[in-house]
Amino acid sequence: MVRLELDQVVMRRMKEEDIEIVKALIKEGCEGTENRLILHILTRPLCLFILAVFSSILRCLVHSFILALAIPVFLLIVFLKITMPRSTGVLGSSRPYWDYVGSSYREAQDDTLQNPYCRISGKTPFTKKAKRRAGSKDKDKETTTEKISPEREQAAGQVWLAECEGDILGCIFREGETRAGISRICRLVTGSWYRREGLGRLLVQSLEQRERETGAHRVYAHVPYPSKLGEAFFRKLGYRQLGVETSDEDDKELKQESPERGFLGYPLTKVYYKDL
Repeated sequence: MVRLELDQVVMRRMKEEDIEIVKALIKEGCEGTENRLILHILTRPLCLFILAVFSSILRCLVHSFILALAIPVFLLIVFLKITMPRSTGVLGSSRPYWDYVGSSYREAQDDTLQNPYCRISGKTPFTKKAKRRAGSKDKDKETTTEKISPEREQAAGQVWLAECEGDILGCIFREGETRAGISRICRLVTGSWYRREGLGRLLVQSLEQRERETGAHRVYAHVPYPSKLGEAFFRKLGYRQLGVETSDEDDKELKQESPERGFLGYPLTKVYYKDL
């Protein structure tokens, strides 16, 4: 763990030169989550019943009891690995990929989120040029030649980075606006060395403040189904689970903001919301 001074954190839009660092950060944050989702599906009663049926059929064809048990499980795991949306690693998203180039910020002056800790301490965060990974220059040249249309930029949404002294510590993704007054958090990742330091809370609350100022009245977040830490985190920030802690009026939202579903219709995410 590294002691983090939150009043020194700058939250700015992701630029093209940050893409490779952000991808590596997300890969680190998603580690193990996909396997937990697969284990969650494999242990559902209906799934266990189907596996037992296929094992019984194979037992008549294969003389090995162990192979009859292992083959259906192995094939199902391969199927889930291929078909499971890649986006469910940290927070759920309906898209199986993220348009990093379309969501990057290309203005000369940084677009930043307000840091409430700066107002409390009276300090001004120190900023310097972000560190780059080896070989990233060639990739930057490739991406800058792409033409980014307003439609693609709107669909891709926004990526906000938490930066301190040139190091990118975490990021939060806001999906492109599809309904007026509704905002959706797609991903929230913090570096392994900066967890339990309040960085995730700072990112969420700062983005909420910005969305409130731009006219949004509700924020949604999809949390992977077996993630107890993720659920507890959003509950502490005032989020409630849609369909469980909602009124009859909010039940209508279930049709427009339903959880992602995987094999046999089992939910992969839980939907949480907060009224701003």
